[in-house]
Amino acid sequence: MQDHAAFRLPEGSAVSADAAQLFADMAARADEATPYVLACSLIALAAWAAWALRRDHRVRRALADRVTVEVVPTTTFDPSEGEVGRWARHLGRVHHSAQGVPARGSAARLRYSAEAGRMRCFLEGPTTAAAVLGMPGFAEVEVRAYRARPDIQPVRFDAPREQQA
Repeated sequence: MQDHAAFRLPEGSAVSADAAQLFADMAARADEATPYVLACSLIALAAWAAWALRRDHRVRRALADRVTVEVVPTTTFDPSEGEVGRWARHLGRVHHSAQGVPARGSAARLRYSAEAGRMRCFLEGPTTAAAVLGMPGFAEVEVRAYRARPDIQPVRFDAPREQQA
């Protein structure tokens, strides 16, 4: 530890002796607090690293466990501007329905592929948001579970036919 009491002012200095003593006392207290500040800094660094590792683990777990649905439009599908806006808000709810999942792991993804000359659209998101992903966003679009169990078939309701008199 340095001897701060030996601090001397140059001749003709405008600083008072009380100010110099105050400065010397503050320097001594800073020397005494240095090990504690260092220990607190190391503890804070370790806590941040543990939080970051836990968050990274949650993101990886969420990205490994995702659900995919196929969006199949009818041949007469022509959405209005209002329907597109509703579907955009619908996709925005996917992030909120994935509670406890960090933002990087809760995003909804649209994937397009072409198989045998047909374009296919897939919607992918976290498993916790499967109910929101399975909801149809458009009137003339069917949402199918991609690679679902073969014994589960979609339920279709036919429109009631008018009775002829």
